[in-house]
Amino acid sequence: MKKTLVATLILAGTLGVALSAHAADTRARFMAANCSYCHGPDGKSRGAIPNLAGLEPGYFVEQMKAFRDGSRPATVMKKHAAGYTDAEFEAMAKYFASIK
Repeated sequence: MKKTLVATLILAGTLGVALSAHAADTRARFMAANCSYCHGPDGKSRGAIPNLAGLEPGYFVEQMKAFRDGSRPATVMKKHAAGYTDAEFEAMAKYFASIK
């Protein structure tokens, strides 16, 4: 009985971690979708605006922080970047880096 309970708790914990990771991925995809109007579907630009797909996560986060604090000049990115936290930048960076 104890072994079954322990196995069930381990399975439930593993499932909880998997669901939590899926929820974080879904949220990152939702936030990244806001970028698609200018940067293209999945961050693959079809024009002069830079691609986001495949960017190194650290670079993405660094640039977003620079837009937010005004150290990187931009026309609209300062307003977009102001709406996200550092953790959200990191989640979007991980999402875009995963796209090839």
